[in-house]
Amino acid sequence: MWMICKKEWNQFFNSITAYVALVIFLLLNGLFLFVFPDSSMLNFGYATLSPFFDFVPWVLLFLIPTITMRSFAEEYKTGTFELLKTWPIQPFGLVLGKFLGALIIIVAALLPTLVYAFSLQYLSNSGGLDIGATIGSYIGLLFLCGVFVSIGIAASSFTNNTVVAFIAGAFVCFMLYTGFDALSKLPVFSGMLDYYIELLGINFHYQSVSKGVIDTRDLVYFFVVIVFFLFITQKNVIRH
Repeated sequence: MWMICKKEWNQFFNSITAYVALVIFLLLNGLFLFVFPDSSMLNFGYATLSPFFDFVPWVLLFLIPTITMRSFAEEYKTGTFELLKTWPIQPFGLVLGKFLGALIIIVAALLPTLVYAFSLQYLSNSGGLDIGATIGSYIGLLFLCGVFVSIGIAASSFTNNTVVAFIAGAFVCFMLYTGFDALSKLPVFSGMLDYYIELLGINFHYQSVSKGVIDTRDLVYFFVVIVFFLFITQKNVIRH
């Protein structure tokens, strides 16, 4: 499993696309949070990272499918998947290795954003950041990335076309992140099922964790969704 994880890491960073994607990710965050006047955290008058945690999921909606689209699709296309099947590893170990490899890449991309927290804490003269909420937001972001990675890998396991894998992964991530929120706001569900429909979406649980309160129900939700998509991926791997 760790060999697969290492293979994913090396394969990603051997491509110029990887560095371009990470640079664009960090550049977009920097521009949005420190340069653009309407969203600059420096203009808030108090120390907060909430604009970052509200904005970054939308960037990850595209960044993570970009990373995961090659996970299985490229293996199918080039024929190296047949070679992987000869390795002494169970299908779920293969899937978990791919998942952890992609997740570690995302964590590596997020690590530089800790500079934002340290910078605001240093520049603040009014008590600094809410440490509990900031830690909770990063935990929520990590689980959010886990869900997006599992979706992206599942999408990649259905096809040998990386473009199709990217589009499918991004679409499902988008629908699961914000689709249920939009659906719950329809008048037909108002006052009846709106709360329960909203519970099915990622954003509800992400916002809950971001408040700094770690509720086991939110953690169970993220865990179940991740396992569900990894299970689908495993079934596709076995079928191939």
